[in-house]
Amino acid sequence: MANEKKPVSAKDGQHTVPFSKINYILFTVGLIIITAGWFLLRAGHISVSPIMLILGYCVVIPVAIILKPVNKKEKH
Repeated sequence: MANEKKPVSAKDGQHTVPFSKINYILFTVGLIIITAGWFLLRAGHISVSPIMLILGYCVVIPVAIILKPVNKKEKH
């Protein structure tokens, strides 16, 4: 028989969400920076747009993926 995969759960039996609100906000900010960088590149700003694109692709989006959500129960 095929092995059934069980959903990943926390120690107390509750399911955990891999991303929190801050992750989605950072991801959205990264997409806005990247989009603005592409528009600036199209407009001919060849000094600012590469900086914005590198910042968006190499800093903001990876931070949004790597940042772990803070559990309020672990703070206390």
